[in-house]
Amino acid sequence: MLCEVLDISRSAYYKHINSVQPEKEKQDEIMCTLIRKYHSTFDGILGYRRMTMFINKLNHRSFSEGYIHRLMKIVEIKARRKKVNRKKVKPEYVKENILSRDFTAEFPNEKWLTDVTEFSIPGDNRKLYLSPIMDLYDNSIVEYELSFRNNNQLVFKMFDKAIKKHPDAKPIFHSDR
Repeated sequence: MLCEVLDISRSAYYKHINSVQPEKEKQDEIMCTLIRKYHSTFDGILGYRRMTMFINKLNHRSFSEGYIHRLMKIVEIKARRKKVNRKKVKPEYVKENILSRDFTAEFPNEKWLTDVTEFSIPGDNRKLYLSPIMDLYDNSIVEYELSFRNNNQLVFKMFDKAIKKHPDAKPIFHSDR
């Protein structure tokens, strides 16, 4: 009766009932359950690479990223993108480009360049910012300043130290601003 309603043969029904699930399918089901669990535990921020890392580390296994990625696609789980809030800052004052890409100088303290570089600190979630002044005459560093904040004070402090060190200098001071 059931076979007639489902429109399948009796042999197909009994073949399905008596079939043994392969080990690979069992493992896939367990992994899909684990992926769903970690997806909810970590608020959906894990992509397949980090998902693989957590699964392997917390379960003492060594699954490949490709395997986890394939299973995540099957269960339709993707990492949600983090919302990054960055304020768009327009420079208050921009000077004309006097340097015009002429990065040579005939005299010391004639042309100075500066920029701020961001460094990640291993084992720390803070960033370190370096602001140096380079003299184009001999490519030497005139002065530098380090800070955990990237703000105007970093550059002003560094510039004040350079002027104190070279009070008679009247350079063209160039930055990306």
